[in-house]
Amino acid sequence: MSWTALADIAAAACFLLGALLALVAAIGVLRMPDLLSRMHAATKPQVLGTMLVMAGVALRLREPGVLGLLALVVLLQMASSVVSSHMLGRASFRAGQVRHDLLVVDELSGDLEHQEPRGAP
Repeated sequence: MSWTALADIAAAACFLLGALLALVAAIGVLRMPDLLSRMHAATKPQVLGTMLVMAGVALRLREPGVLGLLALVVLLQMASSVVSSHMLGRASFRAGQVRHDLLVVDELSGDLEHQEPRGAP
């Protein structure tokens, strides 16, 4: 068996695992009870699934010029997913859309009590 056949098999495995993680993320978004759990289910497996799919594309194409672009896609996905979920979580917490009975640790309530109210009521 040649190395190209092994690379194709590894690429197929990466594609399948990436698609499976995207499916798990979608099911988690539908099944989780509150906003913060849904955000966690949407970001964690989705980023890893994107990394696996990009690894599969890199193994399948085998071109050095594409590797930099795929690495850039993965880095931007990792950065934007983390920042957007953090900002969305803080905004929803401030808007009162988080169920406090489901929180194990609540470190943000103390910070919000000392701030002045912002925005429209």
